[in-house]
Amino acid sequence: MPDRFEILHKDLAGRIGRLSTLHGTIETPALMPVVNPHLPLIPPNEMEKMGADMIITNSYIIHQDPDLRVQAMERGLHDLLGFSGPIMTDSGAFQLSVYGDIDVSPLEILNFQFAIKSDISVPLDIPTPPDVTRERAESELKITEERLVQAASLERSALLACPIQGSTYPDLREKAGRFARDLPFDVYPVGGVVPLMEAYRYRDLVEVVTAAKKGLGSGRPVHLFGAGHPMIFALAAAMGCDLFDSAAYALYARQDRYLTVQGTGKLEEMSYLPCCCPVCQEHTLKELMESPQKTRLLAQHNLYVSLQEMKQVKESIREGSLWDLLETRCRSHPRMLDGLKRLSGQGPWLESLDSASKSTFFYLSPEAACRPEVMRYARRIDRISLQGNVLITDDSQADTSGFAHVLHFKPPFGPYPVELSETYPFNAEVPEEADDAAMKQALKITKDLIRANPGAKFRFRLKNREMEELLRREQTIAGAIQGE
Repeated sequence: MPDRFEILHKDLAGRIGRLSTLHGTIETPALMPVVNPHLPLIPPNEMEKMGADMIITNSYIIHQDPDLRVQAMERGLHDLLGFSGPIMTDSGAFQLSVYGDIDVSPLEILNFQFAIKSDISVPLDIPTPPDVTRERAESELKITEERLVQAASLERSALLACPIQGSTYPDLREKAGRFARDLPFDVYPVGGVVPLMEAYRYRDLVEVVTAAKKGLGSGRPVHLFGAGHPMIFALAAAMGCDLFDSAAYALYARQDRYLTVQGTGKLEEMSYLPCCCPVCQEHTLKELMESPQKTRLLAQHNLYVSLQEMKQVKESIREGSLWDLLETRCRSHPRMLDGLKRLSGQGPWLESLDSASKSTFFYLSPEAACRPEVMRYARRIDRISLQGNVLITDDSQADTSGFAHVLHFKPPFGPYPVELSETYPFNAEVPEEADDAAMKQALKITKDLIRANPGAKFRFRLKNREMEELLRREQTIAGAIQGE
């Protein structure tokens, strides 16, 4: 139902949107804390006060517990858990991935989710793990898709999720996305990726998610299953993920692990609580470690940090600075940086989704040489039509007399008309000394400009003498080619 999801702001492949459910409309990107229906570490009504607009729980666990099953059927899921906002339910696919089999049929668990008034129900898919044989991935994907076709034919009033599987085969993920987009679903979870995140395989995660997104298209809300650590939110949002679920806040708390956006600390190895959430304001590290409520308090901190980071991601999308946040977060771990580099290699795809106008461009790392803004300018460089004498310079005091056109030079963009100096993205803040990636990109764009304007005669006045000499050579080569 396309009208259930409305996109308000965009940046990279990320967006701020509104997702309408039977129990209210939530703003995305949104984090859904995972609630254990047997023993929630933080009561759902308390999560609501902390800022969680939506939660997720496991319908299979409720279904297999006779008491919980009866209560859920009689009272409904929201009354059972004590949460007034939207609730998503998983189908038991996680248990299937762990134990190999579960004691419930796909149709039975889906109808149970409908009956207990889940806001987003999930069919029982086959969560194929990474690195299996292609034959297994294709076989299990076929079973998942057969179940999805059956699920799509059922009558229901709430939203229905369509899991995207395919293991670590990008072409299968993209194929699964194309298959899913033609079915009447509402939310599209990318599943089977938790092992990638647990192993810090963020490069592979980017491959999997971007492939699924390409197959789905840009207008559908995407849920990244198991993405619960705050340091990954910016990367996932930049790929176009809208919903996240976190059991990490509780799992890590039970291991005395303290979440931050840079990574995870162990309480016994820390000296301070470097956070201003209510838990960290009201307790010293010693008090927290000695508290009989340590696990619950640490879970609260972990959830506060996670919810706060999601707000930071949304603010970055709104102001058009998601790439800046992404670069900062992805330098928290070498494997995260691998993920950023892989995402930067998706320049043409990102450029097709990215907004053309934003806040100031900050060049912070070599990966920024492949930002969508740079790719867009490089693709359009042949639109600049030049004749006569042309000066390309990075010296604002340069003598421009005698030139028909004056272009400023700023890596990674290379040359651009002086009239655009105060407009986005040419008002970019860049380091005084450009790195190799920026200079390489600027050189390529300049060469393309020279070749696109055979009737112009270029002159260069650059602070970087090596770059100036390379461009002079290019002008000579271009002239020789034109003479032939």
